[in-house]
Formats: sequence, C-alpha cells, structure tokens
Amino acid sequence: MRLLCFIVLPLLMTSTAYAKNMCYTLSEAEAEQGIRIHSELMVISLNCQHMWPQKDGQSLFQQYRLFTAAHANLFSGYDSTLLRFFKRQGQTNTQAEATLNEIRTAVANRISNDAAKTRPDLFCQKYAPRIEKASALSEEKIRKWAQTFFESHPISKPLCNKRKKIYISSP
Repeated sequence: MRLLCFIVLPLLMTSTAYAKNMCYTLSEAEAEQGIRIHSELMVISLNCQHMWPQKDGQSLFQQYRLFTAAHANLFSGYDSTLLRFFKRQGQTNTQAEATLNEIRTAVANRISNDAAKTRPDLFCQKYAPRIEKASALSEEKIRKWAQTFFESHPISKPLCNKRKKIYISSP
C-alpha cells in the first residue's frame, strides 16, 4: 500500500502542476484580453485614420499612439504576464515572444477580416469611436474592460479556478 502511495502521489502532484500550467489565472486572462483590446484598437486606428475626423488636430492613429503612451506600463505589464505564463509552460524567451506575437497577429487578422467584409465607411462608423472612448478611460477602467470576457471572443486557455466570478458580456 505504501509503495502504491509513493508511486501515485507524485503522479497526481505532477498532473495537477501540469494542468495548472495549461490554464490561465484571472490576471493572465486579463492580460490576454488587454493585449486583444490594444491590438484591436491599433487595427481600427490604422484602417480609419484617413476616414475619421481629426480630434484636436490628431488623426485616429495619433490618438491611438497617445493612448498607448499614456498606458504603456499597463500594456507592458500585460506582455510580461503572458511571457511569464508561456515560460512557465516551458517555452524559451524566443518562443514566448513568438507566441505573444501570434496572439497579436491573430487578433489583428480577425479585426482586419471584419474590416475587409464591411464597407470602410461602415466599419469606421462602428469601430472608430472606440479609440476616443478608450482614450478617456483611466487605467482602472481599462483593466475592468480587460477583465470582461466576451463569449464571441473567448480567451485562448481555460481559467484555472472557474469558481472565481468572471464577467461575461457581449461586445
């Protein structure tokens, strides 16, 4: 019986540790959502910068860049959180960076495909106001937005602790 315990216990501990590496904590899920928001805003600003009226003499892309600069610490923190997650999964620094870039690219491609399927004026009419709204948000409100999970845009890993309260919304 003791021998069986010595064999089974380490296996259970290893499988639990492995499973924990395959799921997101709430802060990791927030980080992925934050990266998604930031990437979507970039694509919107680039697609609509010449079609949307300037605000205070700044194009939509310039407004996006100011938003990014104002919240650089938040977005770099999101990057760091995800990089730590990928490294915990056994990825090298280079692999972790590549995975983070893949997430950004997938988000950018999705929103670009939405833009390509819609007349540019209608796409910009629907999405461009998000740049101005995001620019007016405090860091706390951006984090709250990133903590809101959308069924139509799920996070790429399951949550580790599903008992924690999460907010699911529609965009």
